Amino acid sequence: MSDAMATQSDTDNTSDASTGAETNGASAPSQGSGDRESRLLKAEAIVHRNVLWAFSAGILPLPMFDLVAITGVQVKLLKELSDLYGLEFTEGIAKKAVTSLLVGMGGVGLGGAIGASMLKFVPVVGYALSAASVPVVSGALTHAVGRAFIMHFESGGTILDFDPKAMREFFKTEFERAKETVSKLDPKQAKAAASSEPEIEVTPTP
Repeated sequence: MSDAMATQSDTDNTSDASTGAETNGASAPSQGSGDRESRLLKAEAIVHRNVLWAFSAGILPLPMFDLVAITGVQVKLLKELSDLYGLEFTEGIAKKAVTSLLVGMGGVGLGGAIGASMLKFVPVVGYALSAASVPVVSGALTHAVGRAFIMHFESGGTILDFDPKAMREFFKTEFERAKETVSKLDPKQAKAAASSEPEIEVTPTP
């Protein structure tokens, strides 16, 4: 999965952002080729691991409890990326940023996730439909959240100056690209992989 998601075009997109953007006076991370390549590999690994966790959380049988777990995974993802980039992290602001991104997706974002989760109240058929859709949507949304913040952090931004509207189209594109890949995950294998993947050793960017 990570190979499919971390394509050359992904790297090119992030490269364009990191070399051309300025964000409210924040300086972009060091652009030494070796340091930057290592940082991006670590960032992609963090995203990949949290996509697996979000996918697994989407399988939880209790309606709405799955969404709480998925939100927790996405906030954890932002904390890990902030640590990697040596940036200040505020949980409340992170939750607001994630919510704003999902709301901007309309019916396939926050509203769609809530609707799919509520299907678990319907015996048998409703649960089956929800169990098939929530893990894929949650995994793809988590991937898109991660990719959006990698681009933002590479451009010198922080979690404090993140603009969801500016990232909306990029976020939607990443979500659509990720759905097909995430849909191929096996639930049992995803949960096992998320649990077994080692934590990424984070060295904050100077």
